[in-house]
Amino acid sequence: MARNAVKAKLDIIFKKIFTDKNNEDLLTDFIAYMIDIPVKSIKEIVIQNTEILPLYSENKFSILDLKMKVNDKIVNVELQIKEEVDFRDRALFYWSKLYSGELKSGEDYGNIPETISINILNFNLFDCKEYQSSFTMMEKTRHEVLTEKCKIHFFELKKINKKVNKKDRKSLWLQFINAEEEEEFQMLEKTEIPIMKKAIMVIKEMSADEKLQEMARMREKTLHDEASAIVFAKRKGLEEGMQKGLEEGMQKGMQHGMAEEKIKICKQMLKHGLPINDISKITGLSLEEINKLDTK
Repeated sequence: MARNAVKAKLDIIFKKIFTDKNNEDLLTDFIAYMIDIPVKSIKEIVIQNTEILPLYSENKFSILDLKMKVNDKIVNVELQIKEEVDFRDRALFYWSKLYSGELKSGEDYGNIPETISINILNFNLFDCKEYQSSFTMMEKTRHEVLTEKCKIHFFELKKINKKVNKKDRKSLWLQFINAEEEEEFQMLEKTEIPIMKKAIMVIKEMSADEKLQEMARMREKTLHDEASAIVFAKRKGLEEGMQKGLEEGMQKGMQHGMAEEKIKICKQMLKHGLPINDISKITGLSLEEINKLDTK
């Protein structure tokens, strides 16, 4: 394998692997294990957005979207590399758009196909040890499923066990996607599972392609620049907020100090018998405020 192996979790690499016509068997096996159906039950996969993300894309360039029709199901794979705020809401919103988008004008609602969303995350979203979290619509107390047409899966790569289990194909695929070092690919290759050996071979070939290597390098730089820009914006916002808070605090402190000083002067004037109206004019305190002061 090339010294600098390309990473399958890099969006352009992931999409290039699984949309290549020569790799239909890889996609079939991957999808089958992600949604827990027999590999042989998949008769047809039609990818509906095969285009590779532009290298210098400025919009949503940390999200990969792979939409396909698997037999009679709509399956969408999202690979989210960088942590995104409110991703749960985003995942539900995007699933709902896929689901409703399949109903043509005049068709019965019963014709809407089962819609499955697969979200592969390079960050932790849920407070649990399990790497997979699967959701459907269910009644809260009776646990009655409202519909089998809604399935949303989340796979958290950071929770994947590094130990290879050849009997767990789902985790093998996620380990393949998550692998960053040559040793990790070698461990997967040692399983002697034909489909995994082919996946490693594809990665090797892609890693040896200098043009693809450069694309991957530029893509990672773009993502890194995006992350750095976000961190800088947050830090700048925090610093500006702290500065504003400090200035407001100082202003309030000065105002409070001035008020304290006015009261002190006012009390001295009262002790010396100065008329209240004159004291009010000098200190700016109202007659009511002066009358409330304790001069003892």
